[in-house]
Amino acid sequence: MTAALKQHIAAKRDFGTAVCRRIGENIAKLGFPTQTGINPPDFDAAEFSLVTDPFTQSQDLVGYWYNPNKQRIGQIKFHGDGSFYAEYDVVQPHPGKKQFFVEAINAWGQQDNIKTEAKLLDIPQ
Repeated sequence: MTAALKQHIAAKRDFGTAVCRRIGENIAKLGFPTQTGINPPDFDAAEFSLVTDPFTQSQDLVGYWYNPNKQRIGQIKFHGDGSFYAEYDVVQPHPGKKQFFVEAINAWGQQDNIKTEAKLLDIPQ
């Protein structure tokens, strides 16, 4: 890991931890029972890299979360303008609305305005 990458991770740790907490709160709000084993993302568990934005040429911090089988289950990207986008897989039937499947939780915004939303899919009848 390069010094620049370590510096970007340290600079975004509090922001990223807040994003992870908001994603976890959204998962809990949906009402999943604890036995489903859905854990919220952990900022420090992500595998990070720096990616050059082709439009702005800024160095964006990108992190990916993986399950124990090394399948990607989420990502978070911090843009050079201070905004971010994250997506974290849930992949479970909605606990209260049987006609929906919860694919993921999406999060976006700025450090002082973190928004989250469940990505729902219709279950064919």
